[in-house]
Amino acid sequence: MVNHEGREGREARAPVGLRSRPTAGEDASAETSRLDADAVCFRARVLTRWPPSAARRPRSVFVLFVLFVVSLLLASFPAAQAPDRAAAARKEGTLTLYTTIAEKDLPTLVKPFESKYGVKVTVWRAGTSNVLQRAVQETSAKKYDVDVIHIGSPEMEALSREQVLLPIDSPVQQDLQPGSVPPHRQWAATLLSVWVQAYNTKLVRKEALPKTYRDLLDPKWKGKLGVEGKDEDWFASVVEVMGGGETGLKFFRDLTAVNGLSVRQGHTLLNNLVISGEVPIALNVYNYMPEQAKKKGAPIDWFALEPAIARSNGVGVARHAPHPNAARLFYDYLLGEGQQYFVSMDYVPSNTKVASPLKGIKIVQANPARSLDESDKWLGLFESTVVRRARR
Repeated sequence: MVNHEGREGREARAPVGLRSRPTAGEDASAETSRLDADAVCFRARVLTRWPPSAARRPRSVFVLFVLFVVSLLLASFPAAQAPDRAAAARKEGTLTLYTTIAEKDLPTLVKPFESKYGVKVTVWRAGTSNVLQRAVQETSAKKYDVDVIHIGSPEMEALSREQVLLPIDSPVQQDLQPGSVPPHRQWAATLLSVWVQAYNTKLVRKEALPKTYRDLLDPKWKGKLGVEGKDEDWFASVVEVMGGGETGLKFFRDLTAVNGLSVRQGHTLLNNLVISGEVPIALNVYNYMPEQAKKKGAPIDWFALEPAIARSNGVGVARHAPHPNAARLFYDYLLGEGQQYFVSMDYVPSNTKVASPLKGIKIVQANPARSLDESDKWLGLFESTVVRRARR
């Protein structure tokens, strides 16, 4: 992702979550223009419906148990076991991927897989809402075209709740960052969009930088801190890191009261304001932004208060994939050898064995289930705790 406009999970697309707005998804306008009203409304209905619709709800505990056992069996069959999977996938010859990955990035990711394994990847690319809508509607209609789905983790969690995805056990899951595989194992995080802190190198000395979130309460930072005003996932995660509940909220109330926060809309804008010196320190920009500007000679650098907070995008295999072996092979590829190509696009890999620009930094992934179920709550708390207070 050298140019992140239109990229998945970044400033170029609406971040993962319930609404289209700036993820490791993020250019809300680019994606929103592609979505029709029906898709947006459908997405809202799906993401807020839990448990799945009554039409698909098991009628008894026994039926639920049977479905659970069958899903575990399907995790192993009909896909071939690992030593034979590549041969079985080559025999299937193709797979279909639904994704939001930018069109110009797809060859970098897909061609090495096709060349190595002899499997053609047919891609249907659209905005997050459209991918979600198509996958759910096709499954409901028993129209099984898709093999693999790759979108934001909250939307992957929604697909899990709608019984679209297959539980997977794979050795590569052991190599992933903590929090990358939910207990049901129906998807796994492939890449991370990590929020870091950026600073103007002419106005702030590196040795004077805060070392912890609580260090931000030092009065020496009064009038020097800026924040992007729509990152409720980041806000909720930091609240949890700082003690959770009222304790975590008090940290933000104290921070706003003692030092103030300059609230801005858009990570690109906030990053540019650090470069200009209008905002000496930004608390939540994506790691690639200051790094790219720094390489171009801008007076900006970044650091990470730990744990750093990240959004993730994930991959899952369709429960009724028509090419199960190719799908499983591509799943493992995206979580394993394909991770190097995500890094070449300036993403942070989920696989801990792959070189990362944030190597050695503890990362906590925002909870995708919370993004589904409590997005409005946390956006409201962010607004009342930080945004409105900053305007006073």
